Amino acid sequence: MTEKSAPRGEIFVVDDDPAVRDTLSMVLSAGGYEVICFADGAALLSVTRNRTPAAILLDVHIPGKSGLDILKELHGEDYPAPIFMISGQGDIAMAVSAIKSGALDFIEKPFRGSEIVARLDEAIGAYARRQKQNPGSNIATLHFPGREPLTRREREVLEQFTSGASNKEAGRTLGISPRTIEDHRANIMKKLGAKNAADLVRIVMTAQQRAS
Repeated sequence: MTEKSAPRGEIFVVDDDPAVRDTLSMVLSAGGYEVICFADGAALLSVTRNRTPAAILLDVHIPGKSGLDILKELHGEDYPAPIFMISGQGDIAMAVSAIKSGALDFIEKPFRGSEIVARLDEAIGAYARRQKQNPGSNIATLHFPGREPLTRREREVLEQFTSGASNKEAGRTLGISPRTIEDHRANIMKKLGAKNAADLVRIVMTAQQRAS
């Protein structure tokens, strides 16, 4: 099931509910991953100082510091592995705020095991592909004077969008759900002051001409 060149890697699961930890552990182990579970964020942080997993599944509601606090301490936007927030149905606003703090995406409870494995496979694959690509892509270095700066993930979404990818295609490339791509896109348009899609492309092209 595993290849030497591409081991499935470790998944860190943080949830204070033993039943959720057991379920995720079972499902992800069956998917070929090694699973390490934590009941709170402090335990996770002490291990991440020395080890980087293939991905982290982090519940929003955990004892002590919340999942959002832990995400900020991990510097989610720059963390070298995808971080998914696990959230109940009432936590959507919180999940969106987690995405702004660098979480890759969120997984809603109740979840289907096969769906989680598929989403992790996609996200880990997307991270690996992006590391192989030249990080100095055009959009990554563009400046938009007088506008609120874009996060690294927003720049990745913008790059997909300006290359003509649909939300679904962009999501597949970046390992993010199309719904989250839509959230990023709305945020990008707001930050850059774009009225519509055509206006957004025009703003990017102007910035590219200025840079060349």
